[in-house]
Amino acid sequence: MEFDTIAAISTPSGEGAIAIVRLSGPEAVTIADKLFRAPAGKRLADQKSHTIHYGNLTDPQTDEVAEEVMISIMKAPKTFTREDVIEINCHGGLVSVNRVLTLVLRAGARLAEPGEFTKRAFLNGRIDLSQAEAVMDLIRAKTDRAMNVALNQMDGRLSKLIGQLRQALLETLAQVEVNIDYPEYDDVEEMTVPVMLEKSEWVRSEIDRLLSTSQQGKILREGLSTVIVGKPNVGKSSLLNSLVQENKAIVTEIAGTTRDIIEEYVNVRGVPLRLVDTAGIRETEDIVERIGVERSRKVLKEADLILYVLSHADELTSEDEKMMEAVAGMNYIVVVNKTDLPQGIDMERIQEFAGKSRLVTTSLIEEEGVDQLEQAIADLFFEGSVEANDMTYVSNARHISLLHQAHSTISDAITAAEAGVPVDMIQIDVVRTWELLGEIIGDTVQESLINQLFSQFCLGK
Repeated sequence: MEFDTIAAISTPSGEGAIAIVRLSGPEAVTIADKLFRAPAGKRLADQKSHTIHYGNLTDPQTDEVAEEVMISIMKAPKTFTREDVIEINCHGGLVSVNRVLTLVLRAGARLAEPGEFTKRAFLNGRIDLSQAEAVMDLIRAKTDRAMNVALNQMDGRLSKLIGQLRQALLETLAQVEVNIDYPEYDDVEEMTVPVMLEKSEWVRSEIDRLLSTSQQGKILREGLSTVIVGKPNVGKSSLLNSLVQENKAIVTEIAGTTRDIIEEYVNVRGVPLRLVDTAGIRETEDIVERIGVERSRKVLKEADLILYVLSHADELTSEDEKMMEAVAGMNYIVVVNKTDLPQGIDMERIQEFAGKSRLVTTSLIEEEGVDQLEQAIADLFFEGSVEANDMTYVSNARHISLLHQAHSTISDAITAAEAGVPVDMIQIDVVRTWELLGEIIGDTVQESLINQLFSQFCLGK
């Protein structure tokens, strides 16, 4: 399959030391040669692959120097896209990089679509679909652990396991075909069904193992939506600032200071949290504060984790009891703040509600208790198992959905085999499982899905 030549800016917009314009396709070197002028008059087409060359880019229409550049040349097939690739390193200003891109497009390249470089790597067989998706996971990773999961998927760890499962199913299907092609031999079916059961049960157990990591993997990939709730002036904004280690929220002694939702990402022991500081939930006549309170109630229902903040100095009220009822069925941690003040709260009632593992005491003004809170969050969601570096984590929602479907179809095949259903009928569920697993790595995926997935990538990748 041969494509045209595409180009895009591959570095973030803004000012910086260096910016990169990338080209990929059969005319990449030819287009660069039209623009490149080296001191010794050398042509890029005559240079060795994976070398870098200093010179100027000139505008062919005026023959004036447009930019001073370093050009990397990488020739097919040993490139990311398995096509000829040119990377033009120029000065990192908006005007400079856009001027270079404009020259490249005038010389015959086409502006790349979002994710088109990675899409070509997939279509040219350089990577499979799960590895392609891991590229974007790597770019978006917010913690070291999330990055390690993405690196393992880019390295093909998930792909290899999926390939082994599909091969086992393929061997089972081959046995079924023998049974169908030679029905006159009665013992063939007797040999086929036990083998089918054995292979299918192994495949199901491996899918179970992958799905057991899905919650942790999805958290590492997408982060936990974490809502900080409580009455006004209990220290919610102080807690946000302590976790983020910046003064993102205004902190005063005036109740109702936080009028709206404040969001911030933070890395807590390798767990990415999308922290949401809400307006204090209380009855109020202030129309602006009332809107904030209603938004607080809405995000509370959508949260993965709730940090319920109480003041050590205040007695529990009916509002506090209602809040405890509201969060009781969710993932929550109770934070009793302001332990530097005299006790007014009923700690026995709080311990009865929260239990030992979900109760943390803090004095944020004295910077005490934040480490214990971070550890409680990590323990609540990972229980230490995330440290296993040899685990294959499933973090992508599409992969998780397909694995659930494959688990269902292979379970149907096992149930049918145990019930004595004819082997050619069992084959239908085994084939469907094989196809579903193939969708994860892109072997049996539709073109429309491929286009949709790569359209979510950033431009230039």
